[in-house]
Amino acid sequence: MIARRTLALGALLALPAPLRAQGFPQRAVRLVIPYAPGGLADIMSRIMAQGMGDFLGQPVVPDSRPGAATIIGHQQTVQAPPDGHTVVFTSGAGYVTNPLLYRNMPFDAQRDLRVFGIVAETPFVMIVHRDFPARSVQDFVAEARQRQGGLNYASVGRGNPLELAAEMFRMAAGIEMQGVVYNGSAPSHLALQRGEAHMMFDVLGNAMPQIRDGAMRPLAVASKTRHPMLPDVPTLAESGFPDYSAETWFGLATHRAAPDAAVARLREALAHVQRDEAFIRRFTGAGMTLPGPMEESAIEARIADEREKWRRVIQANGISLEMR
Repeated sequence: MIARRTLALGALLALPAPLRAQGFPQRAVRLVIPYAPGGLADIMSRIMAQGMGDFLGQPVVPDSRPGAATIIGHQQTVQAPPDGHTVVFTSGAGYVTNPLLYRNMPFDAQRDLRVFGIVAETPFVMIVHRDFPARSVQDFVAEARQRQGGLNYASVGRGNPLELAAEMFRMAAGIEMQGVVYNGSAPSHLALQRGEAHMMFDVLGNAMPQIRDGAMRPLAVASKTRHPMLPDVPTLAESGFPDYSAETWFGLATHRAAPDAAVARLREALAHVQRDEAFIRRFTGAGMTLPGPMEESAIEARIADEREKWRRVIQANGISLEMR
C-alpha cells in the first residue's frame, strides 16, 4: 500500500505544474494582511476573502501579519510553499517603494512575488488649511518662491508614498520646502491648522471629511483624471505639471513560482469580487477607484513605470531606511 501511494505521489509530481494545479485550491487559501486590524485595507481584505472563498469553494482565511511597513506580511508569503495557497494583500508601497527604500530587505519582491490583480487605487490630494492664502497650485508655487524656503509640508512618515508625492511635487515645481514628519493624517491636519506646516498630500478618503467641513482646501488631485468626489478640483496635470501623477494601489500577490493555473483561478475569484455591486459601492464611497480586472501584462507595465518614477525621487533625495 505504501509503495502504491509513493508511486502515485511520484506520478503526480512528475506532471507539469499547470496540470497539478487544475484542482486548485485543494485546501484553504491563506490571505496574509500586512496591515493593522480595523483599517480600510484590513476591512477590504476580509470582504474580499469572503467573496473569493465563496467562488473557489474553499475558505480564504485572513491572517493578520502587520509590522515593519508591511515587510513581515510579504515575507510570510515568500516563505510559504509556492503553490498559490498563500496570497498577500500587497500595495504600491509594499511592492514598489519598500524595495527602493530599505537597504536590508529579506527578500526581493520583484523576483519572489507575482502581482496578479489590482483591486483598488487610492488617489492623493494636495491640501492646505482654509486660512492659507493659496487658492490654486500656481498660487502655492508663487507663495513658496516668495518665502524662499519658508514653507513646510506635513509628512505621515519618512519614505511614505505621501511624502514621496510631496517631494516629487517640490522637485517638479523647483521650489524649496521642508518636510516635517507627524504620526498620521490627523496630527498632520492639526499642524496645517496651527501653521506649523503649510501643505500636505493626503489620501483622498482621509482628507474628505476635512474638505467637506471646510477646514481644508483641496488645490489639486494627484491622479491622472479628476475624481468624482471632487469634480471641480483640477488635477496637478491641469495645474501646470503635465507629467505629474501620484496615487497608490492595493492588490493581490502570490509566490512567483506558483503554478499558472493556480494563479488563473485566483484571478477568476478576484474578478468575481470586483464585479460585486456591494463591494464596488462600499469602497468607491470611501474615495477609492476600482479599476476592475486587468491583464497581468498591464499590471507589470504599470509597476515598472512606478518603480522608475519613485526610484528617481528616492535617489534624488537620498532616502534610505533600515528595518527595525
